[in-house]
Amino acid sequence: MNRVLLGSPVKQDYAILKEFLESINNLETEEIELDIMFIDDNDDTKSKRLLKNYRKNGCRIIVKPSENSISYSKDDTTHYWNHQLIRKVAAFKNAIIAYAKENHYDYLFLVDSDLYLHPMTLKQLILSKKDIISEIFWTKWTPDSIELPQVWLEDNYRLYARKKGEILSQEEVNKRTFDFLNILQKPGVYRVGGLGACTLISKKAINAGISFDEIYNISFEGEDRHFCIRAVALGFELFVDTHWPSFHMYRDSDLEELKWYKDTLNKVNGRYNYIVLPNKRRINVNQNSLTLAMTVKDEASRYLTDVLKVASKIADKAVIVDDASNDNTREVFQKFFEGKELIYIVNETSMFNNEVKLRKKLWESVIATNPDWILCLDADEIIEDKIVEHIKNIINQPYYDVMCFRIYDFWDEKHYREDMYWNAHTKYWPFLLRYQPQFNYVWKETPLHCGRFPSNIFEQPHAIADIRVKHMGWSKAEDRIKKYQRYMELDRGGKYGILEQYASILDANPSLKEWIE
Repeated sequence: MNRVLLGSPVKQDYAILKEFLESINNLETEEIELDIMFIDDNDDTKSKRLLKNYRKNGCRIIVKPSENSISYSKDDTTHYWNHQLIRKVAAFKNAIIAYAKENHYDYLFLVDSDLYLHPMTLKQLILSKKDIISEIFWTKWTPDSIELPQVWLEDNYRLYARKKGEILSQEEVNKRTFDFLNILQKPGVYRVGGLGACTLISKKAINAGISFDEIYNISFEGEDRHFCIRAVALGFELFVDTHWPSFHMYRDSDLEELKWYKDTLNKVNGRYNYIVLPNKRRINVNQNSLTLAMTVKDEASRYLTDVLKVASKIADKAVIVDDASNDNTREVFQKFFEGKELIYIVNETSMFNNEVKLRKKLWESVIATNPDWILCLDADEIIEDKIVEHIKNIINQPYYDVMCFRIYDFWDEKHYREDMYWNAHTKYWPFLLRYQPQFNYVWKETPLHCGRFPSNIFEQPHAIADIRVKHMGWSKAEDRIKKYQRYMELDRGGKYGILEQYASILDANPSLKEWIE
């Protein structure tokens, strides 16, 4: 059982304070003995009354009045701070630290009163077993800016790392900043250089002398910066957890968006659903839908029926780009997706000789539907039917955005090829993708071998699944000859592929292995 003091200096509008207290009331506290300490700095009578009357089952509530009358202002653009106000807040936080130390709490959880905490926040931070760790939240510091985290890597608020004496171009600064922000969108625990506002502090750190006192020879403004510098000087590393981001009610106008955040916190089977807000990783752990994405051309009499026997069982809808077929491919899809949404786009002129344009057209058509998960298959790829029993677990887990399967290149109906050029099945390849609207997807801009998904998807959290895919496109001699001729036409110099592999397509006696169901 961990004894935890949740502490918060409070000077807050009634509407925001009400939401803050609601989120504290919803915190999961199993195996936690929680006390709560507020320093009441409110001017508003309603806010004072709300704080005074707040109760949480099983918790001792301590409300101490502020003895500092310095006030601050905010509007729907930003908050306005000066040195006196910063030192006032630092003194409040130091008083809470002192109380936690005197009463021998295992942890102090310092929280700003304009946050709506996810119910799992406190338990998650304790599970990290770090001495100083913050739960992440994201904020538009000005209305026209992008959302940024309350943690940083270096100095005042630098969101990229730089070695001593290293001179960086603006392009490299932008890249490193993007890399850092992208990492923070993946659930995990990461070391940072600065943090604040939603921070768990261990007894060890408290007893070592951490505080928000001003360091006289540091010019950085802000009590959190002085806290972080002192903590590192005392030998503590700083960390951020990104599993359960809090919602920052930075402006009154954020309360409208908070409604959506709260709608995602429905408890299902003992666990919480959670979707992060725009510009961050979107997660839903209940009732995700799956969109089948496919490019096709004259597939009706080939393998499409076998492909759709499985794919149509797991897909809720389909987005298809037909590359100028002359057969009844469309009717095959209509049969398998009867009663489901089918978006069928037909190219008047074939794009087959520029694969990336065809793939990008499919991608843009799919994401226009704002999908949850995308299953991207070719019309000759048959997934093992055991995926039917596993698909709900795969697309409703909160941890990974890319799922990879093994794919086997069949050389006849029962055998797949395995040699130095044909060994794709020894690796895992992306077939399923959770669409993240704010992720900057980038394609490999080549007319051949560009990939079924954008090339940078492995920057997102990814995993493997024990699912196999039969690739039947090589299983007939006439198809292999057509593919060889195509490669020779489009890539005779081996610019996009391997010439030796192209030549091996025509091997008379390839090394084959029997497929075992």
